[in-house]
Amino acid sequence: MAFGFSPKYVQILPIDPLTPQEFLVLAIEAAKILDWNIAFETETGFIAYTKFSMTSWSEEVKVTIEGDQATLKSECTGNQLMDWGKNKGNIESLVAELELLKSTVTPEDMARQFEELKPTFAANEEDNHLPPATKGKFTGILSLFWPSKGYFITPIIVDLNILIYILMVISGVDFMSPNTKDLLNWGANFRPSTLNGEWWRLLTNVFLHIGLLHLLFNMYALVYIGLLLEPYLGKLRFLAAYILTGIVASTTSLYMHDATVSAGASGAIFGMYGVFLAMLTTNFIEKSARKAMLTSILVFVAYNLMNGMKGGIDNAAHVGGLLSGFIIGYLYYPSLKAPDRMDLKLGIISAVLIVVLLACFTVGRRIPNNLGQYDEKMKNFASMESMALEVYQMPKNTPKDTLLKEIKDRGLYYWNQDIELINSIDKLDLPDALHKRDKILVNYCNLRIKSYNLIYKAINENSNSYKDSIEFYNKDIGELIDSLKGK
Repeated sequence: MAFGFSPKYVQILPIDPLTPQEFLVLAIEAAKILDWNIAFETETGFIAYTKFSMTSWSEEVKVTIEGDQATLKSECTGNQLMDWGKNKGNIESLVAELELLKSTVTPEDMARQFEELKPTFAANEEDNHLPPATKGKFTGILSLFWPSKGYFITPIIVDLNILIYILMVISGVDFMSPNTKDLLNWGANFRPSTLNGEWWRLLTNVFLHIGLLHLLFNMYALVYIGLLLEPYLGKLRFLAAYILTGIVASTTSLYMHDATVSAGASGAIFGMYGVFLAMLTTNFIEKSARKAMLTSILVFVAYNLMNGMKGGIDNAAHVGGLLSGFIIGYLYYPSLKAPDRMDLKLGIISAVLIVVLLACFTVGRRIPNNLGQYDEKMKNFASMESMALEVYQMPKNTPKDTLLKEIKDRGLYYWNQDIELINSIDKLDLPDALHKRDKILVNYCNLRIKSYNLIYKAINENSNSYKDSIEFYNKDIGELIDSLKGK
């Protein structure tokens, strides 16, 4: 049973007494007997894909002949970490069929079949449809975090996410379950803040994670899609797609959620899966490879979208990233088919960049920021409340006329202003909890007004007859304040 990223099994087999040409003929015939899809053939080997089944997402089997030996490799195309012995079984089945064919196929038949295969051979350097070989270049887990040819931007993004997470933890943020305040301080996406001019949150939240497990799952998915996709797209296209789909995902989340604090790379990662899905629906990738990869990618996307329906998961960002990535993938297609056209490549990337940013800006400007307005109005409420309460801070020897003027012209005036303010913001489309809070605040202001009217009378008439009523109102006021504080 193989375990790794991705799980694989490799066996080196001496080809003696066969010639390289004879071994190739028998190996291809064995793969056909096993009902594998032959994707790519050369004079030195071939690539085939096993059938998709309930026990397999389809494996890639690669046979490479060098000198007097052949390297047989079976590798998972899905993003599973364990193959449950499937890859070893593939190689054993191939070797078993080879041994049977050795005793039944004559040298003359092998020579004839080799001549028949020649027209199908393609020079490696001329074939743009080979499945990416990046995964096979890694010798250890640490190599996944180090930029290399065909895998340059992905590890940088992964390393940046990990670095930011480490800095968050060092600063005192909980490593498993950060609180909302910490996430907002580090740049999480939140409609009231983002729409209040903090547009940078659309991007910064893509590099934040809500705990260690959130980070690990996202980085696993990112490394997998990066290994598959970056060799096709190249550095610039990959980076542009990642950032743009991340911003679209954040904008979608902003549009769908009034008061959700969101963070994580999953929207951008879904965007990259969307780009790859678009490519897999074209003829850019060889048909057999396309079929095998499409199945595993669709299973992964479908599972995660269904899992995202659970509470606490921002599925809106996932869908926004996926759809935008799918569109960007199709927009990239002309430049991918013309790799020598740098002007076409840069032109398409620039056009996609401008269109996506303008679209996100336009949508963002149209999103109602009711909670943001509510927060701003509540700041005004608190300011007027402070001015209304200034009467309690006046010295004991303050002249009677001054006290009465303070109560009437400032105290009562600002309590009435606060009631008008609350009534106006209560017309906004707000969560039920805030409408309930508004009613409590209006009741609070009315009690203050009643209390102030009695205090005014007591001072004006120089009487203690209102003392019990004033204390009764103050008791009710204290209870309302406690309820607003959640006590």
